[in-house]
Amino acid sequence: MPYELSHLQTLEAEAIHIMREVAAEFERPVLLFSGGKDSLVMLRLAEKAFWPGQLPFPVMHVDTGHNFPEAIEYRDRRVAELNARLVVAKVEDSIAAGRAVDETGPRRSRNRLQIVTLLDAIRENRFDAAFGGARRDEERARAKERVFSFRDEHGQWDPKAQRPELWHLYNGRHRRGEHVRVFPISNWTELDVWEYIAREGIELPSIYFAHRRRVFRRDGMLLADSEHIERLPGEEPFETSVRFRTVGDMTVTGGVESTAATVEEVVAEIAATRVTERGETRADDRTTEAAMEDRKRQGYF
Repeated sequence: MPYELSHLQTLEAEAIHIMREVAAEFERPVLLFSGGKDSLVMLRLAEKAFWPGQLPFPVMHVDTGHNFPEAIEYRDRRVAELNARLVVAKVEDSIAAGRAVDETGPRRSRNRLQIVTLLDAIRENRFDAAFGGARRDEERARAKERVFSFRDEHGQWDPKAQRPELWHLYNGRHRRGEHVRVFPISNWTELDVWEYIAREGIELPSIYFAHRRRVFRRDGMLLADSEHIERLPGEEPFETSVRFRTVGDMTVTGGVESTAATVEEVVAEIAATRVTERGETRADDRTTEAAMEDRKRQGYF
């Protein structure tokens, strides 16, 4: 009987193939990393793709300054374990340089400000390919994107001008100043990610599992009670058991009430849900129906 790859093995092989293609085809790739589950899976895939050598590219985090402390602690520890080079591009520096203007008020967020910080860092470091952990099941705009997503000299994306990717052949041609975003786990689902985490025994920041936290309710989401978020009248904090399905800026990332304290329990919850993690827990995607696509056109992740 011929050996058949399992579903996860097929996804893993595809992602590793893509990473090796980028390493061979581009001069200065970088892996975008937030400390979240998708970027941690990406880091494990890169580790496997180039083992026993070290990662042939640096890891970059675009830091809003409004992060979950658990994610930052884990980011630094994991990168150090791999002896990888970490580039931290700070939104605070973009604000100080006059490249971005900080928002004010209860609904302020630095999420959109990451665009200029990311594009400046790509330009300054002359990165010509940037690995991202986006998946097509997350959101409509991401479902439109190719594995190799071409960005022009301004870092912008045109969904109508994408390149065909027949037979797993990827076109990385670009001129100086242009770059390509690369999404090796495009074809994965949230459940695939969690099942891979379980199979590989990947450690995650503690916020991905049920824990007691002070939160308040806004627009149907549970936001963490934090110095970074100004509450509106009537938004009273309370303590409950929550976990986070995605990691981002604290001002726009909501938690879900949960008692899932292990990977196996989270997998069971994800298998039963019918709402994507961004649809349920990211306020920045609720602004308009095209909120994500608008940001991606401007250069967002």
